[in-house]
Amino acid sequence: MTIHPKLLHVPKHQRDNMVGATLSDSLRQQYKRRSARVIKGDSVKVMRGEYKGVEGKVDKVNTIEGTLEIEGIQREKVRGGQVKVPIHASNVMITGLKTDDKYRSAMLSGQKQQAAPKKEKKAEAKPEAEAKPKAAKAAKKEKKEEETS
Repeated sequence: MTIHPKLLHVPKHQRDNMVGATLSDSLRQQYKRRSARVIKGDSVKVMRGEYKGVEGKVDKVNTIEGTLEIEGIQREKVRGGQVKVPIHASNVMITGLKTDDKYRSAMLSGQKQQAAPKKEKKAEAKPEAEAKPKAAKAAKKEKKEEETS
């Protein structure tokens, strides 16, 4: 399978969107979304092609070609042995999501990831902090003047 020449230099964040698949009806109702990006560990069902109806977990995601390797989908080589068959992401439906990642689960549920609250500096504390070193410097200056005189 060859890649389209226009897709050779597409940035990763745009290629990731091309590895999306539709969600099953139960997941659509739960997350109120139509599709999601497929990642390793998701459970999918093949909806089109030679392997239609086969379910399995995603073993590998190829973002350059937009394909998935699913466990249980293999083809026999001419000289013997088995090779995994790449299935395009648009031909599968996600039946189970891997939600170990906090960021992914927050994105799916529609919540924004909140950053840690920043500490606000008090404007009143600055003059006091600056006043103390100035007072200390003035005291040292006075001591030196007393010693020299």
